[in-house]
Amino acid sequence: MRTIFKYRILSTLRRLLILLLVVWTVVSLVTVLIELVPGDPAIAVLGDQATPEQYEQFRQKHGLDRPPFFFSFPRDTQDQRHFVWHGFENRYTDYWRGILHGDMGLSFRNDRPVIDLILERYPATIELAVVAMLFAVLIAIPLGVVAGTHRGTWIDSAASVAALIGISLPGFVIGPMLVYVFAVKLGWLAPSGRFDWSDIILPAFTLGAALSAILTRMVRSSVIEELGEDYVRTARAKGLSERTVIYKHVLKNGLIPVVTILGLQLGILLAGAIITEKIFGWPGLGLLLVEDGIGKRDYRVVQGCVLVISITYIVANMVTDMVYRWLDPRIRVS
Repeated sequence: MRTIFKYRILSTLRRLLILLLVVWTVVSLVTVLIELVPGDPAIAVLGDQATPEQYEQFRQKHGLDRPPFFFSFPRDTQDQRHFVWHGFENRYTDYWRGILHGDMGLSFRNDRPVIDLILERYPATIELAVVAMLFAVLIAIPLGVVAGTHRGTWIDSAASVAALIGISLPGFVIGPMLVYVFAVKLGWLAPSGRFDWSDIILPAFTLGAALSAILTRMVRSSVIEELGEDYVRTARAKGLSERTVIYKHVLKNGLIPVVTILGLQLGILLAGAIITEKIFGWPGLGLLLVEDGIGKRDYRVVQGCVLVISITYIVANMVTDMVYRWLDPRIRVS
């Protein structure tokens, strides 16, 4: 028993170290790409009319007067092998030093802490992603089960066509179509904003459409595969109703690959929310990343948004593993 407990502790620590390595790698890659983009944030923020003293004050305030990394290659040298070592006094180490103290830095644009900006927008993005995933599950599971239990019929064909359409149409096509029909023509829903509970319907459906199509095909395949297993014939031989066989046994065992997709798709939903939030003016993390971060060259906002999205993706994978153990006792035993 003590050996098993020790193994679980070591396994958890190893997995945690791997996840932290993933977060560090992602944020570091984004930082490098940001630093490689030509241009001066001071000019982008202050404009062309500012004085040299104002530019210098801005760079000193935000640490832009320091070198970006541990070393640099001077542009005025002919020898490309020559480089200057800056040590740990650089923007990269300053950023991670601040992260360890819970500080993501100041926004270049409004001098507000980046963590405050993210905390204002993050709930809206999580709300959109969760509702989109809920829409996808509520559509995909019943449709996939019906298609799988009616294999080869017109119901199966109709479900397959609907799933194919959902996969083929991207969000930037579905979104404007929904706005035109339900907001412009019918006037049932607002075209943009986040003021009422109904405002989330169009963006959530747009974001979850592709996921629902993927899940429908997976549920259908899982149901068809499970229906051929021996335990299904045994359950029917015991006199259990077809409804009990399908929803209590077949569906539970068939949900394991679906849970895998859901855990992985949460990160994709957060990334896809960038386009959806832009279309519907949804005040979430994606809109903050595009408009205030990338659009205005606010490095700290970009780094903070990527860091939060990475952590969210990792937490989603950990929750997925926990659901695995609940759905399949064999995973718990192993």
